[in-house]
Amino acid sequence: MSSNHGTNCPRCGKKSMLSDDVTGEQFCSKCGFVISEKSEESGPEWRSFQKDSGSNPARAGAPSSLTIHDMGLSTVINPLNKDASGKPLSTSMKSTIERLRTWDSRSQAHEPVDRNLRQALGELNKLKDKVSVSANVLEKAAYIYRKSLEKKLVRGRSISAMIAASLYAACRDTQTPRTLKDIADAANVKRKDIARCYRLLHHELELKMPVVDSVQCIARISSKLKITEKTKRYAIKVLKEAQERKESAGKDPMGLAASALYLSCVKNGVSVTQRDIAEAAGVTEVTIRNRYKGLKAEHITND
Repeated sequence: MSSNHGTNCPRCGKKSMLSDDVTGEQFCSKCGFVISEKSEESGPEWRSFQKDSGSNPARAGAPSSLTIHDMGLSTVINPLNKDASGKPLSTSMKSTIERLRTWDSRSQAHEPVDRNLRQALGELNKLKDKVSVSANVLEKAAYIYRKSLEKKLVRGRSISAMIAASLYAACRDTQTPRTLKDIADAANVKRKDIARCYRLLHHELELKMPVVDSVQCIARISSKLKITEKTKRYAIKVLKEAQERKESAGKDPMGLAASALYLSCVKNGVSVTQRDIAEAAGVTEVTIRNRYKGLKAEHITND
């Protein structure tokens, strides 16, 4: 029972309104006048229609998602061979349910487009753990692939390369620091093939990609090498100064971040070699040396 002090009773005019949390009624405690007999429940739905529901007693199912070929709107036959009361099924009924599962699975992908989408999103689900991206990146990748499927860009091309290119485009769009080489290694597809498909998606779908911020690459490299926070902050400072001078324009963000991190390590006396930083960043030592010379010269001039 809870009180609503801000509401006046329309009959007696007194601020004595009460709400019954069980029945949902709102009434006046003085004169007994009932304003409403029902109220909407704002909390989660905790009703379960199955006794053996486990740790998830929610009545509502999973939300719809673009990463599922049918967006999660199809009927799913429970893999547990038990009835509504939790009792095991008989042998004859078990074979019947298994046959129903088979036909249910076949009926969900009866067209070539559905089979293509099912295979592509299955590979996207495998890439999820290899490249360690968040759910919103996967949703964006699935959205881009669905758009390419609508425009018939997938026809005649590798599904693996197209879904990898879609994932790379999603990483670029959400500013998630993942290189083309990372996606190629995870998908086991040639880097050149993914780059070709990415250029096709970029042109045909008219994707507007933001410029990659090299500051975001600092955290990734430093976490692999276990570099201190002080060194990382100094490297970010160097990069921001380079961005203000427009020195970072047209340069590889990962190589620029690796060079700034190496400059910070030299400045703070951290013993890290160029080879270690190059391997962590996925660039060559020559790139680090070339970028390091420019960053060092400009940084000394400013100091």
